[in-house]
Amino acid sequence: MKAIYAPKYGGPEVLELRNVETPSPKPNEVLVKVHAASLNAADFEILKGAWSARFLSPLKPKYKIPGSDVAGIVEAVGEEVTEIQPGDEIVGDLFMYGHGAFAEYVCAPEKAFLRKSASMSFEEAATYPQAGIIALQALRGKKQIEPGHKVLINGGGGGMGAFAIQIAKCYGAEVTGVDNARKLEMMRSIGADHVIDYQQEDFTKSGQYYDVIIDTVARRSLSEYKSILNPGGLFVMIGGSRSAIFQAAFLGPLYSRDGEKHLGLNLWGEPFNKNDMDFLVDLFEAGSVKPVIERCYQLSEVPEALKRLEDGLVLGKVVISMRGNR
Repeated sequence: MKAIYAPKYGGPEVLELRNVETPSPKPNEVLVKVHAASLNAADFEILKGAWSARFLSPLKPKYKIPGSDVAGIVEAVGEEVTEIQPGDEIVGDLFMYGHGAFAEYVCAPEKAFLRKSASMSFEEAATYPQAGIIALQALRGKKQIEPGHKVLINGGGGGMGAFAIQIAKCYGAEVTGVDNARKLEMMRSIGADHVIDYQQEDFTKSGQYYDVIIDTVARRSLSEYKSILNPGGLFVMIGGSRSAIFQAAFLGPLYSRDGEKHLGLNLWGEPFNKNDMDFLVDLFEAGSVKPVIERCYQLSEVPEALKRLEDGLVLGKVVISMRGNR
């Protein structure tokens, strides 16, 4: 089978399109013929050797085929698999199971997959496992959003941010999206009430206060976020620089100890699960939340797509579609 292969840590330029052996399912595994996979910021962070990746494998990637969000059709199952059967259309998150989505076939434990809704295309379904689920869990975690709450999404023009804007609107929030100038119109089109070009305006100094702040690209200190939260407000980081993540994880509890405002890192307990996916499918079928897909790339174009994502140029999500590879 064809697969994108990472022989070493580095930028997208180190990736190679190779012919590799098609995997065979272990007793608890499912073999999937991949129809679509989507890209996430975690893909290029791991490829470049993020600390979490180097902790497991210091010198070169432990998992040679990247990609975690996948949709496809089950080809075969191991003898211990009980729910999923050959021929099932599935969607899955491989982040905890060795990755491998950027390939024609992938094997992973049965629990990595759910049946795909017939109402979604493979390309649409592949955008949900990380971006959709994490956005949902961040928004309805410690603080339930109520109609009229002011919600700010920093990085609102990216894959996770675009889901977050739409989900927050479903709860009746007044939503502000922050991103670069070329993404402002897209954020408006999916429901943002206000948009901010971060290159022209500092949202922490605008004089506006928020009940919930979700940040997918955090670069600021916790004190800056806390200064623009309303009493009882919540700041949740779901992506950002290493220093910002460190602050959120280790200093967030200190900033939150007075109980008036809560700041921290999104440490979701159940990353990909049926209840959340069913909830998002209902919103999809109602027309309330739709994935924003800028473009579908072919498998050989994964390096180009990853570079575009890393440079912050993507509107919403980019998807690897296998339709053009067969």
